[in-house]
Amino acid sequence: MKLLFGILLLAHGSIHFLGYAKAFEINKVPLLSQSIPKNLGMLFLFTAVLFIISLVMFLLDRQEWFFISLVAVIISQILILIYWQDAKFGTIANSIILIVSIIGLASWSFKNTFENDVNTAFVKASTNQELITQKDIDHLPMPVQNYLNYVGIVGKPRVSNLELTFQAEMRGKEQDWFSFTSQQHTFFAHPTRLFFMEAKVKRLPTAGYHYYKGNVASMRIKLLSLFSVVDISTPELFIAETVTFFNDLCLFAPAVLIDDRIQWETINDTSVKAYFRNQETTIAAILYFNEEGQLINFVSDDRYDINEMKKYRFSTPISKYKNFNGYMLPSYGEAIWHYPDGEFVYGKFDVKSVEYNAPN
Repeated sequence: MKLLFGILLLAHGSIHFLGYAKAFEINKVPLLSQSIPKNLGMLFLFTAVLFIISLVMFLLDRQEWFFISLVAVIISQILILIYWQDAKFGTIANSIILIVSIIGLASWSFKNTFENDVNTAFVKASTNQELITQKDIDHLPMPVQNYLNYVGIVGKPRVSNLELTFQAEMRGKEQDWFSFTSQQHTFFAHPTRLFFMEAKVKRLPTAGYHYYKGNVASMRIKLLSLFSVVDISTPELFIAETVTFFNDLCLFAPAVLIDDRIQWETINDTSVKAYFRNQETTIAAILYFNEEGQLINFVSDDRYDINEMKKYRFSTPISKYKNFNGYMLPSYGEAIWHYPDGEFVYGKFDVKSVEYNAPN
């Protein structure tokens, strides 16, 4: 589809050179029966150049391409109206380019909301580059200490923020899997999770933005970045996202487990129960470890299934540990609902990158 649209931009832009050639008598143009004054010929040339610039930016994945194409379409359509007899079929190309440009503008605008929120969070974020010592983890249950030592947090800076990227797939009940990529920024001093995903659902571009900050959580999913198919901001979602925030902390930012906002209960040598509080919300989860010290599962009964607005057991078994910038972390995980009629795997996640303490 990208190739076809690129060809359309090239062909439609090139046709405008004919108006310039006709006006300056560079070549005979049988397709244009009407005479064209030189001032309008220059406008044809300008429009052609705009389409070509838009094409180059589109192929380079520069999101600003649609601004240029929108200007080009407007000028082009004015010229078509002036020379309607010869150029009326150009309206079809302009209509296609206009629709795709509007979708591009909507996509840029939606993602720009996420990026602005990330920038605002960085401005307000606090950092602490003090190194973590063994003494900092001595108060934790032994399974958690073993995990943190396995991950390799001792001797490294305290973690203030996390940037995480995924290649993943998800599905709903009785629905097909769809693939997506995601970018996530998480801040810990003032719990904040900003998660943006870009997907193809039934071959149509779909974007989603999960916002968790202060005492507010929201989830918006837009088809073509234009049409809202999900727009939720409820107390139940805040509780659900609090579980998700703590889950991310345990799996991908274990250095933050030394935080005193977390309370611990030892169950046995390979499992503990943790309580995490944010605002007026407290959630609990059981963490399971293997003998090597790896965290292998996170289970909570406090997460709402937003589709049904009911709490069900939620778990995220993880595996395939590998080195991310000096930390041993899981590179694969699944998200599972434990419904009364059985387990339902609704998400599979491959971690692509993990970055800590990005600069403001």
